[in-house]
Amino acid sequence: MSASVSPSVSRVGVWLIGARGSVATTVVAGCAAVTAGLHPPTGLVTETPMFADSGLPALSSLVFGGHDTVDCPLPKRAEALAAGGVLPPGLPTAVRAELSAADREIRTGGPLPGDSRGEEELIAAFACDLRDFIRRYDLARAVVVNVASTEPPPTGAALPPSALYAAAALRAGCPYVNFTPSTGLDHPALTPLVASAGLPYAGRDGKTGQTLLRSVLGPMFTQRALTVRAWSGTNLLGGGDGASLADPAAAAAKNAGKERVLADTLGTAPEGEVHIDDVPALGDWKTAWDHIAFDGFLGTRMILQTIWQGCDSALAAPLVLDLARLTARAHETGLSGPLGELGFYFKDPAGEGPGALAEQYAALRRFAERLRRAGAEPRGDRLARPGGRAAADRIEEGR
Repeated sequence: MSASVSPSVSRVGVWLIGARGSVATTVVAGCAAVTAGLHPPTGLVTETPMFADSGLPALSSLVFGGHDTVDCPLPKRAEALAAGGVLPPGLPTAVRAELSAADREIRTGGPLPGDSRGEEELIAAFACDLRDFIRRYDLARAVVVNVASTEPPPTGAALPPSALYAAAALRAGCPYVNFTPSTGLDHPALTPLVASAGLPYAGRDGKTGQTLLRSVLGPMFTQRALTVRAWSGTNLLGGGDGASLADPAAAAAKNAGKERVLADTLGTAPEGEVHIDDVPALGDWKTAWDHIAFDGFLGTRMILQTIWQGCDSALAAPLVLDLARLTARAHETGLSGPLGELGFYFKDPAGEGPGALAEQYAALRRFAERLRRAGAEPRGDRLARPGGRAAADRIEEGR
């Protein structure tokens, strides 16, 4: 973390969009807790033997910052999460220094109500914040991760906020991860910039609960030659995401990824829909219920029902840390373009790849081996360091 890393250690920035939200706060607090040995790295796939000697940046080398449009300090936000049972009691106090250090690196995002700046001005301002962050901490690189609340799909040619932040990441020469179903890099106006940037990117929409289970159960039915007639689901959740998903357009963007997993793993889209209900009293907790109607031998009709209850931030935070480390290492080794091997983490993965979790895990294992074999000489530092003639400069010139 920024408060304790030795100057001799190569540091990597993690720039969080939605940096004062529940997921981001859990990421910062959790990284500090694991680094200090206060808690085991449960949920961190990058801390398993599969990634030993893969050259991933150490958790202790990560420096956090980000953009947000709210002003609640991270220590206060962490206290609220602890009161709600999301963080362990006493943890906000134990890692207060790390939370405060990250909070000092959060810059005002946008566009805010009444903001008169145009798209170019906003992108330039966000990119300037990133470059300043990299320069002041002498970072080897910084990865931008979108963990903000879901936004509705864009209408017209205007760039939505998630695309403005994504464009700023490209301009600053930073790899990008979209952990949300929001547009991000997937806006037609950004296609030329993405192609010319030479940067690795991953996304979109982190697979943390209901869809994770679907990516396991879908292949089970296919492999046992059982016919799924209908698959319906309901999600009950609160918090900021619950409020944003009360918007039908935002909910539709979220559900598209859930439904795509079924189509990919079953070979066809079954009857049924997913409903998302905002229940503010649930806070950061969510319940997902699935009802699966399927046919067995001789047309015997059967039913499988599942209930998934979990804490959204605690499910998402280790995945965000994994993705930041993996994408940073990919950048260091000179990889660029969509990191399809990281489909294990997403509902709607960038690039080509399977939809079944077991196959995605196999691809991730191969990716770990690829990183392990990568040469020790970093090839990507020039992409992130200010002043380098690389992706950031080409994008700047191309506008």
